[in-house]
Amino acid sequence: MNKKIKVTFRGNRVFEFDEGTTYKQISENFRYNFNYDILIAKVDNDIVDLSDTLKKKCNIDFFDRSSEIGNSIYVRSAIFILILAVKNILGDDVDVITEHSQDYGVYCSVEGIILTKDIVNKIYREMKEIVKDNYLFTKLSVSRLDAIKYFKKIGKLDKVNVLKYISNTYINLYRINDVYDYFYGKMAYSTSQINDFKLTYICDNGLVMSLPDLINPECTLDYVHHEKIFNKYLDYTNWGKLLNVRNAADLNLVVSKAKIGELINLAEAYYDSQLAKIAEDIHESNKNIKLILIAGPSSSGKTTTAKKLDIYLRSKGFITHPISLDNYFVDIDKIVIGSDGKPDYESVRALDINLFNKNLSNLLDGKKVNLPSFNFSLRKREYNDNYLQLGEKDIIIVEGLHALNDELTMSINKDQKYKIYISPLTQLNIDDHNHIHTTDIRKLRRIVRDNKTRGVCAAETLRMWPAIKSGERNNIFKFQDDADSVVNSSLIYEIGVLKIYAEPLLFNISEDSPEYPEALRLINFLRNFLPIPSDDVPADSVLREFIGGSCFKN
Repeated sequence: MNKKIKVTFRGNRVFEFDEGTTYKQISENFRYNFNYDILIAKVDNDIVDLSDTLKKKCNIDFFDRSSEIGNSIYVRSAIFILILAVKNILGDDVDVITEHSQDYGVYCSVEGIILTKDIVNKIYREMKEIVKDNYLFTKLSVSRLDAIKYFKKIGKLDKVNVLKYISNTYINLYRINDVYDYFYGKMAYSTSQINDFKLTYICDNGLVMSLPDLINPECTLDYVHHEKIFNKYLDYTNWGKLLNVRNAADLNLVVSKAKIGELINLAEAYYDSQLAKIAEDIHESNKNIKLILIAGPSSSGKTTTAKKLDIYLRSKGFITHPISLDNYFVDIDKIVIGSDGKPDYESVRALDINLFNKNLSNLLDGKKVNLPSFNFSLRKREYNDNYLQLGEKDIIIVEGLHALNDELTMSINKDQKYKIYISPLTQLNIDDHNHIHTTDIRKLRRIVRDNKTRGVCAAETLRMWPAIKSGERNNIFKFQDDADSVVNSSLIYEIGVLKIYAEPLLFNISEDSPEYPEALRLINFLRNFLPIPSDDVPADSVLREFIGGSCFKN
């Protein structure tokens, strides 16, 4: 008789299963608790494949694509299906390169062929056949050295090079049918679970694979092309190619050759050139621009960008005046209450929009205005004789969460406003099939800064992240296409620097913490990069906003 093992589901319901039962089999008992296919298991706070088997008494839960963990697995599994479909249709000499996130999906290029809409449609139909055939994602634990030999044999040098810098003796490969690949995260159980996606032909050799997301897990939305964001990604990707730094292995090679100082200087010059161009555009513009508005998601580097742009504008003869939206918070007794019954400090209604517009209108009319300051201890507005009157060459700079929302500046003529959207739109990937999500860069930046400047532990930052993302969706992303310019604050070298600061903080998260699985995922992500000391990072770098040592004082 098989040994019976007790399993506790979500901490309060106890079941018994035979030792050696797969988590896939166990998950069938809880299908009614989920709206979509169960993709992965959490066993005693460890994320494990459904193909793994029950060995000991444990607490257990599962995730589908409506969860953050499940959604990342869904995306990764869909990429593998795309790779297999391309090989089946176009042959082994053609490969998929996952470039970057785009809209609610992933932009991919296809190397080795000129892509057309007809070919994209064939790839889509083949992906549907792979889903229908219900292949298993089979995990294999193999020697890292054997994996390197295998990938060298099939000509996947991007994987050879990235595995060279990983210290693990064994790594996990995944297989669909007879195709093996390396991914740094988990996969779904079978291809039939990845049953919702769309492919959109973009241009030349590019396509976007759109997928269900956390906001709309029930279906895949039609792709919406964000031209300015896409072009900024493309520009940075082409720049990375010129430097021969496209992925983690390329960056690690620069570090191992002790040439990182030169790359840091090049990265900083690239970032600065964007601000210099904006200052030049404003200077050469025939419009009477008086208000610069800067917005972007959390940890994009808005503060440093605003201060550096201030310098570039002043070098063009402008007189600049920063105005903080924080000083326009409504008093505590007037704060809006969110759907959760708590004060909603993220809403644009948390600001006194009418007062802000009145002050701006009076300033642009040449009037002298006594600007408010907000006392955060008393949670009320104060006036401390902070008077401002604009001259002919004066410009106001405003940075903040709602800066691109026209409701905030509804009384100001459009021609007098210049809008800037900023985000770290990284072009760097781990290898050809493992792209880096912009969110991960911002998350690492935020973890480091929260701990250094606010004494907040990494677990607390990760705990807050869903609320941060919700605020960004509601207040920032939907206005990104209205920007006059997009600033990419990503630095090609920064992950290696952030690793030194973030890794110890992530290791400090206890194994029983709800945030431990995400911490472990980030640790596994960072292991693909060699550490880079911060000694050569300039004091005016946007990275200094997060790791400390910035020459810009608040």
